[in-house]
Amino acid sequence: MFVKICGLREPATLAAAVQAGADAVGFVFAPGSPRTVDAGTVRQLLTAVPAPVQTVGVFRRQPIDEVLATATAAGVSTVQLHGGEPVTELDRLKTAGFDTIRALSLDEYLRELDRDPAGLRRHRLLLDAPVPGAGEPFDTTALRAHPPQGDWLLAGGLTPGNVSELLAGLGGATPGVDVSSGVESTRGVKDAALIEAFVAAARAL
Repeated sequence: MFVKICGLREPATLAAAVQAGADAVGFVFAPGSPRTVDAGTVRQLLTAVPAPVQTVGVFRRQPIDEVLATATAAGVSTVQLHGGEPVTELDRLKTAGFDTIRALSLDEYLRELDRDPAGLRRHRLLLDAPVPGAGEPFDTTALRAHPPQGDWLLAGGLTPGNVSELLAGLGGATPGVDVSSGVESTRGVKDAALIEAFVAAARAL
């Protein structure tokens, strides 16, 4: 089970994610989030992240040139676009040398599945709740009939207390999970104990 801990801002909770065995750590560059950080802070934080751990910059409805500049300045290996950006923008990021994650709500994913299934296969998917970062789970029933092909991540309202049950409900079809608000003591503030508990619960099946 691939586990991504997102919305990190502090050295202590970043270290907790790495020590717990997270496969990826995420940093939010989208404006307006309580988890937003700047490129200089992230570059400094990345000095403590070992090479096997993927480092992800999260962007939402920002100009692609700005995304490229910020991701390069921060030194992240992967860029996640979280605002319904066209697949051509992710193609451009991949051409620039970044790994990519395309975040979609379930409804967006199902529409794309009908409209452009080949486009869905070009980038790792993250399927999230309609309001990202709100901590609200969504009904995953449709995913049982239409699971994404290849690597993908489930997000949206996951917590240490519900992740095992939600994964079991999908019948083991989910190769990865992504959490942010579910490992926070208060909004925007990560909790080391919750991070450790989440990673353990996600891999308990």
